[in-house]
Amino acid sequence: ANPEIHISGTALAAALACLAVLIIPIFLLIRKKRRTRGTSGRGEPDWSVPAIAAYADRISFFHQWDTRIKVVSLFFFCFMVVALRTLCWSTFAFGLSLLAVIVCRIPFKRALQRLLAMAGFLSMFLVAVPFTAPLRSGETLIYLCGIPGYPFHTGGFFMALIIVVKACAIALMMEPLLGTAPLADTLQGLSRLGLPPAMGQMILLCHRYIFVFLHEITRMYRGMRVRGFVPGSNIATMHAMGNFFGMLFVRSFDRTQRVHEAMLCRGYNGNFPSYVRFESTGRDWVKGALWGIAGLFLLFADRVFGPPF
Repeated sequence: ANPEIHISGTALAAALACLAVLIIPIFLLIRKKRRTRGTSGRGEPDWSVPAIAAYADRISFFHQWDTRIKVVSLFFFCFMVVALRTLCWSTFAFGLSLLAVIVCRIPFKRALQRLLAMAGFLSMFLVAVPFTAPLRSGETLIYLCGIPGYPFHTGGFFMALIIVVKACAIALMMEPLLGTAPLADTLQGLSRLGLPPAMGQMILLCHRYIFVFLHEITRMYRGMRVRGFVPGSNIATMHAMGNFFGMLFVRSFDRTQRVHEAMLCRGYNGNFPSYVRFESTGRDWVKGALWGIAGLFLLFADRVFGPPF
């Protein structure tokens, strides 16, 4: 029989109160820092520069690495991380990814923003899976007051936690993979590895002009507020927002037509000119081998020495 733990309503309320006491001050502190920081002293941002390549000109272990070998090696490492089954070695993989972010000399704020973007989904995953996971032999069942028919499976919680840790490890690896070289160079390296050129061009143009369209959204919405628009939950707001998105679509479509015509005038024939010459050295192959060995070691240790969770 599986061991059971019954938690009363008082104990559950006390635990939730302690959690709120820990989380709410942190949230308020972050919110206060954002308000005080503001936008003073900052000029108008250059919306034509893709944010992903903002730190591609730095010098680090990952910046001075052949893009083709870097992409293959880090993707292989990520696939090995996905195959892990235990929390111990998944956490070790997360530590390696965190170390890679530090070594690539990209501000950790970018990686933190990437993790925060995933936090909502991963949090719900941690909440839902322990109550819906199948019963495992020997796992502890925790019965909470108010939901006696849905026990909290500790095995399901550990399974969800492993998935969350692996997802965070792979998300952190996207910084050294994509942020240590210009996006055009990365896509050019992928095309040398077999990515269709048309797909690379679409990714490059979409990434570049999404910031232009975000700037257009900000400018249009600011104009609406200057003219007295106050958002609310009524028909007038829905009508105004419908016009807003319709005008945004029309302007975006017109802009894409102008951009395409300008490209044709400059000799575009379906291919972007490439000025990148990839020359791999022995050091590049050694770096790739190190990351490949790290991924294989994690998988081997996970299968042979891994603890139950």
